[in-house]
Amino acid sequence: MAQATALTSFSTEPTKQDPYRYQVGFEGQALYHRIKTVLNDANTIFMLNSPTQLAWYPLDVPKDPNSIDFVDGLKTLAGNGDPTLREGLAIHMYLANASMQNRAFCNNDGDFLILPQLGRLDIQTEFGKLMVRSGELVVIQRGLKFKIMLPDGPSRGYIQEIFGSHYVLPDLGPLGGNGLANARDFQHPLAHFDVDQSPWNIVYKLSGKLFNCSQDHTPFDVVTWHGNYVPYKYAMEKFVSVGSISKDHIDPSIFCVLTAPSKTPNAPLADFLIFSPRWDVASGTFRPPYYHRNAATEFMGLIYGEYGGRSDSFQPGGASYETGFCPHGVSYDEFKKATESDLQPMRVHEGTIAFMFESSMMMTITDYAMYRSGKLHEHEPKMWDDLKAQFMNHLEEVKAELKAAGQTL
Repeated sequence: MAQATALTSFSTEPTKQDPYRYQVGFEGQALYHRIKTVLNDANTIFMLNSPTQLAWYPLDVPKDPNSIDFVDGLKTLAGNGDPTLREGLAIHMYLANASMQNRAFCNNDGDFLILPQLGRLDIQTEFGKLMVRSGELVVIQRGLKFKIMLPDGPSRGYIQEIFGSHYVLPDLGPLGGNGLANARDFQHPLAHFDVDQSPWNIVYKLSGKLFNCSQDHTPFDVVTWHGNYVPYKYAMEKFVSVGSISKDHIDPSIFCVLTAPSKTPNAPLADFLIFSPRWDVASGTFRPPYYHRNAATEFMGLIYGEYGGRSDSFQPGGASYETGFCPHGVSYDEFKKATESDLQPMRVHEGTIAFMFESSMMMTITDYAMYRSGKLHEHEPKMWDDLKAQFMNHLEEVKAELKAAGQTL
């Protein structure tokens, strides 16, 4: 049978605001048993907030002899908004030790941006298959069925979910047509179908709750498709970094891979930024990020490598969090190196990919993340104890220059 799915009523042509998909399959995808089983709530109750910085040690990959697949291993850490209002986001981690067999997942709440940190993901979607490794991202849009196999065994990774919006490439402005994440480097699956009349379970996520559905055939029976509402992946090593080649800093938007607009103009629902190997050549400049307290909420993770100065225990698979207007910056050790070293051209973040989920909206933290993960810790405040106001060390020089100019301090 043939079936079409559009994101809005009466959509006939793809537009930037309304991508669509069209599938041609040989099985009746509308034929399934009534959804009647409610599973768990996926830990998606947003309850708490924190005015201070938070961090998590790497969450443990399950060693339980019981099989825990991608769906069972979803753990929600933070978020805001409401999928029923089509505005907001959620941040999850997945911790799995088993492949999904005759089981598929369909997220009716929002789009998933998945970042495997440990182990590859062999993802089968209605549109075909994608093999995704650490260092790659994959986006699976709302309403699409998929299953995840674990070819390397136990796996862990990060997920950002957005409600009511879709990821797009950021506007490059004066950069022109090339730079940052280039459209040509994104990959989508080729059509693939199975002939399988065995029993299957489909798990639907709706308003943060999981519902189980049974059917007597595979959901992956689409012979061909066309359109642009389709899963895709991107190798983050292909990111074209941009930076100052003279002095000072360019806005952190230069690290943006994907962005998702909100309903408020010029205020993104979510930006996805990465910090990867690049040259740093600015002269007369404090090269690390400035100490700042910006309006955005920041959630940061580490895919692989080392990211100095972020936390006393910032490890691959761990995370850190700052709510809006919470002061933060690098440790004193990083400050000391940046202010005393000879500013020669240098490579930074070699062998590393760190990332940030950034939002103009405030987030709340789940009960699981605050109390039940067993991995929460606060940044060690002593890492900033030796930071002093450098201006005070130069008061006599300042007074002399002001006096010469006929002014006083």
